[in-house]
Amino acid sequence: MPTYPKKLKGVVVSNRMKDTAVVLVSRLAKAPKYHKYYKVSKRFKAHNAGNEHQEGEAVIIQETRPISKDKRWNIISKVS
Repeated sequence: MPTYPKKLKGVVVSNRMKDTAVVLVSRLAKAPKYHKYYKVSKRFKAHNAGNEHQEGEAVIIQETRPISKDKRWNIISKVS
């Protein structure tokens, strides 16, 4: 069975590095004991060729081969 690259939706929170953006991805998790949902966030470093995407933009990132020590994601499109 083929494995497809994961895609996540998030918001660019920093683009100060050359060709890299930090993307904040939020999701809801459920507490097993209390059956309540709470927000969980994680920051991913993603390849941002030419610093095309700016802070505050909603983007879609896709899993890719390791580009550097921390970068394993690539920004593929902007969410309108």
